[in-house]
Amino acid sequence: AARALVDRLTTFYRAREDTRWGRARLAERRDELFDADGLMGLAERELLAPLDAVATREIEAAARQVAAITAIVPLALADLLTALTANLRMIRRIAEIYGGRGGVLGSIRLARAVMTHLVATGAVAVGDDMIGSIAGGGMLAKVSRRFGEGVVNGALTARVGVAAMEVCRPLPFREARRPSVSALVKRALTGVFSRADG
Repeated sequence: AARALVDRLTTFYRAREDTRWGRARLAERRDELFDADGLMGLAERELLAPLDAVATREIEAAARQVAAITAIVPLALADLLTALTANLRMIRRIAEIYGGRGGVLGSIRLARAVMTHLVATGAVAVGDDMIGSIAGGGMLAKVSRRFGEGVVNGALTARVGVAAMEVCRPLPFREARRPSVSALVKRALTGVFSRADG
């Protein structure tokens, strides 16, 4: 069953030039493995890890954009529109990274699936890694309420991005670790607010 799944995954990505090296490595080493977990881990490392890295960068860029606009633009409606647009664009881009096709109806269904996943996993509530993100913005909040709101909005965008990864990824996170929201926000916002404070 694991071999059949890996074959389907390889076939799914065979037209993608950015997965060529990973597919070659997978084909080269798959016969050395005789257990399902090892084979699935190999497929995850060789095929999905590079795509995970690209999706992670996409999440960081969206979180950075939402946080910066929230901190700089004083209009609440502008915050809302920016966050909504950035989140929808990020979800669609993550789907394309993992092999999904863009389209209006597909994007709507995907956004619904991501929101359903957030509700089902309780991620809408403030979780452990979200607390770290918000606590990290505590010092900024003392300096500027808008900067604090920017960090929180960036963290919420990162949370949506992680949920989109889990929905769009062909395999669940097994060997690879699911990205942490606090780590994503920290990398995304490093230097943004320090430059603004300066």
